Amino acid sequence: MEVKKRLGMGIMSAVVGLGLIGGGTFAYFSDSEQTNNTFAAGTLDLSVEPTEIIAIDNMKPGDSFIRDFELQNNGSLDIDKVYLETDYTVEDAEGDNTEDFGEHIQVEFLYNADKLDEVVYETTLAELKDMTPEAVNKHIFDPILEEQGLPAGTSDDLVVKFNFLDNGEDQNQFQGDSLNLTWTFTATQTAGEEQ
Repeated sequence: MEVKKRLGMGIMSAVVGLGLIGGGTFAYFSDSEQTNNTFAAGTLDLSVEPTEIIAIDNMKPGDSFIRDFELQNNGSLDIDKVYLETDYTVEDAEGDNTEDFGEHIQVEFLYNADKLDEVVYETTLAELKDMTPEAVNKHIFDPILEEQGLPAGTSDDLVVKFNFLDNGEDQNQFQGDSLNLTWTFTATQTAGEEQ
């Protein structure tokens, strides 16, 4: 019995010793702290005011119409570039058009809202419709918005002159016709920055 008792005590001592060694590896000081972090995306919000730039009735060859509108950056991020996509449909009243009515509507983008004397770019609606938004930006918005783009919380006035071109020839095919123009403005952000 004495041997069994000694053997039991020896095993018990070994287990307690191993427990102390194992337990000792976790005996250290510790402290922890938590941080709360937020990633919030900014907003890119381009608005055009008014939303209907032009609505004309009873126009004739030779007529011109000057309209101004405002590009507004109502977002929290600066706008780097503005792209314009042109689309239109022609309602041919008599079904006799042999030409595109858009080829006879000239568009002049003007610099100076007060003097209306400096043309940034001039083209027809038909040509504008065929241009890529990048080309429109290069010819129209880059010169107008210059280097700064459109910073958050600012706006820029733009002036457009529409001319129903009088080509000196018979344009009777356009009598009673209408052209429904849609301009889609798209803004892009400035380049990302390391902060």
